[in-house]
Amino acid sequence: MRAVFLDFGSVTRGDMDCAALERAISPWQYYHDSSEQEVLERIRMAEVIVSNKVFVSRTTIAAAKHLKLICVAATGYNNVDLVAAAERNIPVCNVRGYATPSVVQHVFMLMLNLARHFVDYQELVQRGGWQESRFFCPLDFGIQELSGKTLGIIGYGELGHAVAQIAQAFGMQVLIAEHKGKPPRSGRMAFDDVFQQADFITLHCPFSSETHHLISRRELELMKPSAYLINTARGKLVHEADLLHCLSTGRIAGAAIDVIQEEPPGKDNPILQQQPENLIITPHVAWASRESRQRLLDQLAGNIKNFFQQKPFNQITDALGQ
Repeated sequence: MRAVFLDFGSVTRGDMDCAALERAISPWQYYHDSSEQEVLERIRMAEVIVSNKVFVSRTTIAAAKHLKLICVAATGYNNVDLVAAAERNIPVCNVRGYATPSVVQHVFMLMLNLARHFVDYQELVQRGGWQESRFFCPLDFGIQELSGKTLGIIGYGELGHAVAQIAQAFGMQVLIAEHKGKPPRSGRMAFDDVFQQADFITLHCPFSSETHHLISRRELELMKPSAYLINTARGKLVHEADLLHCLSTGRIAGAAIDVIQEEPPGKDNPILQQQPENLIITPHVAWASRESRQRLLDQLAGNIKNFFQQKPFNQITDALGQ
């Protein structure tokens, strides 16, 4: 049997233990990355294909005559032609829940940076502002506590639940938003009401046609002028031009995002070129702790092992009505 990882460089910096993968199937070919032209030759003899973001197209699937299993090294699977895979009875699986601690910690890192102006104070020290201050603590930037603030959570799956638990430990009030336009169920609040009441809004919903630009100027203008938006979910949830407008005009206090619409971004990307001072951007690394990436590989190995042993695995079953 032969397995191919098409973009191993997207999940390792030389710090991963591949023992579980090697036990699940062997031999492996680990490629740092694969261009569209390279994919067809690299998968020609493969029985198992693993991809994080490389597109596994109908053409790719047709060229892999020995293919038995497609593994996505992520939770999202829009990089695989599920219909083409189903037509050949080739199962597709993903990994789930592996990054929860990493993402949740990143969410609160961003929130704390916004609330306490960590970057601004670090830069003040670096440029000599503390040394020149007449007082022992320069108060150039306002500092807030999370305690007593209201956190609105949009998307209440595993990540949303985990964020809520940590928020409560910080002494925050937690509001769970109902789906947009839907009457609130027990324990949830109407979508618009959450935006009007929250001091921080954090996004944890998947991207779909229904959630594309879920947050636009309308939603942002419902927020308090003192409120902040956090997005560690998907870039396309937020209308970036509307976000830039509301940040640059002071309509909201600030935002922190780990995802944008185009990744990696081009050099002329507007949100990077126009990045206002009240916007923090990190490069889609909320998920990427070493521990999280190891869990990802170990879960991939479990999927492969279980598939060949005819045991349950994380199979995706939404193609062709399966």
